[in-house]
Amino acid sequence: MSPGEQTHRVLVVDDEPNIVDVITMALRYQGFEVAAAATGAEALAQVRQFRPHLLLLDVMLPDMEGFEVARRLGAERAKVPIIFLTARDATDDRVRGLTLGGDDYVTKPFSLEELVARIRTILRRSGMAEADSSRLVFEDLELDEDAREVTRAGEFVELTATEYRLLRYLMLNPRRVLTRAQLLEHVWSYDFGGDARVLETYVSYLRKKLDAHGPPLIQTVRGVGYALRLPRAA
Repeated sequence: MSPGEQTHRVLVVDDEPNIVDVITMALRYQGFEVAAAATGAEALAQVRQFRPHLLLLDVMLPDMEGFEVARRLGAERAKVPIIFLTARDATDDRVRGLTLGGDDYVTKPFSLEELVARIRTILRRSGMAEADSSRLVFEDLELDEDAREVTRAGEFVELTATEYRLLRYLMLNPRRVLTRAQLLEHVWSYDFGGDARVLETYVSYLRKKLDAHGPPLIQTVRGVGYALRLPRAA
C-alpha cells in the first residue's frame, strides 16, 4: 500500500465462523481492515462503531434476516454499500435484496477471488476506491484490469486470455504458494478432471514471455505448485 492510500473497512456479517474466518483472512491479505458480526443486531451496532465502507451481509441470520438489516440501515440513512451473501438463489430473493438497497448478491459457495473483485468494483463505483485500484503490481510487473494490459519493465507483454487469467491469479496472491489444484480451479473455472499438464504448458508459455524482460518471477515449488516471487539468492 502506498503512503496516504486509504485502507477500506469491510464488515463481514455471518453466523458461520468458518465462513467469517476464511473471508476475513482473504480480505486482510488483500489489505482491507475487517470486522465481523454474527447477528443482525451486532451488525447494526458495528455499522455505527466500525463505520465500514462496505458490508458483506448474510441473508440467514439467527435474529433477523439480512434483508431486515438492510431495511433498518436504509431507515437510518446509513449509506453503506451492501453485498448479500446467501445460499438462497431464487430470483425473488435477488430482487428483494437489490430493491432494499443491496449493491450485489453472491450465492454460496463462492470464489474468494471473485468476491474480492466484486468488492473492489463496488468501492470504485461508489467513489471510495483509488482510481488506480484496478492495477496489480509486483516488482516491475504491472497488470491493468480495466485495459486488460500487462507490462514488465515498461514493455508491453502480449498474452492470450488464458495466460492473462493465470497471471492475474498469481498477482492477486503474490509470494503465496498456490497448488496446482487451486490454479486449475481458479483459472479454468471448474474442478479440472483432465490432463493437469495443461497448467505446466501455460506456465511455460507465460514464463517465456515474462522472462524476456527480466529475472524469472514464477517459481516452481516442487510437489506443490507455483509462487510469484523473486528467485532466491544463490
